[in-house]
Amino acid sequence: MRYIYLLIILTCFSCNNERVLYLPEIEKAEVTEVLDVSPAYIFYDETQADSTLLNRKNLIITTNWLVNVDKRLTLKQAIPHIKFMQDKKRNAEMHKNEDAKNYFTCNDTSIGNLGFLEFTDVFYEFSEPIDTSINLQDLVAEKLKNNQASTSTFLEIPLDITNNNKDKIQQELQSYIELLALSTSISEDMVINGYAIDLYFEGRMSFQDYISVKSKLSKIKSDKIIITNNEFIY
Repeated sequence: MRYIYLLIILTCFSCNNERVLYLPEIEKAEVTEVLDVSPAYIFYDETQADSTLLNRKNLIITTNWLVNVDKRLTLKQAIPHIKFMQDKKRNAEMHKNEDAKNYFTCNDTSIGNLGFLEFTDVFYEFSEPIDTSINLQDLVAEKLKNNQASTSTFLEIPLDITNNNKDKIQQELQSYIELLALSTSISEDMVINGYAIDLYFEGRMSFQDYISVKSKLSKIKSDKIIITNNEFIY
């Protein structure tokens, strides 16, 4: 308990300067305890050009990383720092620990304590927005036409997540599953087993909303849906 209390204090203070960091909130986190850790902080700081201030001087390559991101930041502000730290760890040549993981620190409101969301294997990239004018059925048909699928496969599908649809993502994925029943009408020789979902996030989405979406997606238990490790920010 003393360790947890100390960690909460550290999320609010850094380098002997008082800085308030508002952790994103989560419910029923799958991970509530992480040992052998070192922290990093991405503060919301309006005095900086990009409104962020990164403190990573206490990070140790061989430990599990707890990355504390202020929930008010947008993805365009926070992700470059997160990607920078990931690349440092992945490209380390000495003292590397393959078992060390990366977590976002959150406030788990269901238990009144800290919860953690792992992102070790996530690969962030910046990209152009996806074309949302093509509906899913047309996209599936296009992939089949271009021989981008075998006779029994998971189709790789982009999922656009914005401030406007972030609360409906679970329903949208359910509609994907329902479409599987129509796959034979698209191609008699094709059996679509499910979808591998690449996530595309609107860059102006807050880090709080990002964590909320990621938490919901982590709770989807379906053999028809695979959330890939590819996340694109536009």
